[in-house]
Amino acid sequence: MDIRDARQSDLDVLVALENAVFDSDRLSRRSFQRFIQQGRSALRVAEEEGRLLGYVLVIFRRGTSLARLYSMAVASDAQGRGLGRRLLVDGEQQAVENGCVAMRLEVREDNASAITLYQSAGYQPFGRYPDYYEDHADALRMEKSLADVIRPPHSSVPWYGQTLEFTCGPAALMMALASLNASQPLNRNEEIRLWREATTVFMTSGHGGCGPFGLAVAAAHRGHAVELWTDGPRPFFVDSVRDEEKKAVIEMVEADFQRELERLDVPMHHGWPGVEVLQKSLARGWRALVLISSWRIWNEKSPHWVVVTGYSEPFFFVHDPWDTNLKSRSNARWRPGDRDRLDGIDMPIPSGEFERMSRYGRSAQRAVILLGPLS
Repeated sequence: MDIRDARQSDLDVLVALENAVFDSDRLSRRSFQRFIQQGRSALRVAEEEGRLLGYVLVIFRRGTSLARLYSMAVASDAQGRGLGRRLLVDGEQQAVENGCVAMRLEVREDNASAITLYQSAGYQPFGRYPDYYEDHADALRMEKSLADVIRPPHSSVPWYGQTLEFTCGPAALMMALASLNASQPLNRNEEIRLWREATTVFMTSGHGGCGPFGLAVAAAHRGHAVELWTDGPRPFFVDSVRDEEKKAVIEMVEADFQRELERLDVPMHHGWPGVEVLQKSLARGWRALVLISSWRIWNEKSPHWVVVTGYSEPFFFVHDPWDTNLKSRSNARWRPGDRDRLDGIDMPIPSGEFERMSRYGRSAQRAVILLGPLS
């Protein structure tokens, strides 16, 4: 038996195998074709005497060291021969060769045989997600370390998915605050309330987004210790704004936020805090909100807020508030392999890569908000 990369000529057999093995949540012919052609995934097939008996599909995320076992199937008459385990091991090897240190997967909670296979291979459950599949079945989330890396225990920072395309900042702030204060709400009302408090009113078009000064003010108003690191007092997200009136309003709001931070005695530092400062802050129980460019992970040129949930040399772990449900709400087409809400939980990112992605725009603006306990 040989395990090799899938080829264009395998398409018909892959589709037939998928339809025979799965009753729902099937990959389409178009999806298989896409995974064969793209470079950020590994679609491997098991072949014996010219017959395709199974496949494994692993997806990699640029900018992170996390792999995802997206799907695996074995023909019914080839089961019981250890082929599933061989495909799993091959998928893990592909992940290691792509620089990944951990593999995650979802499995139906009622799929006892698959769960047994994954547990025997070293995967540990760390989450349960209701109504995950098309038929409303629940999913068990599992993970395995693929390298000699000390992973911190899954963080005490709860994950919350933003409900609007422009509320990543409030969603990230809510996660951080909720990990420091059990009474902090995690709901849409609070998300919108924080956005109203912290927004800069305008961006290039449409609704405004939240910059570091407004988010820091909102956190300080809730009684938390706050420290702010930026490139200086220059307004954020103003470089691409052509309308002079919009630009003037952003500058006015940002200046007002900064005066409020001075009134609240919030320390404002210039520059990037560096790994050591972030590491020490996390070690003493503080949280960090970091502005990144989502290009290095999701190929999208937009500013985006994430919350750092832990650090273990040489990786930062972050919660990304992006929620796939935003796609369905905006009627945008979601394709298998696009970012999934579960991909954003405790993502391991090499510290060097994290520093590179922690800047936005032509002027490479940087911002980190450190949050401590209630004062």
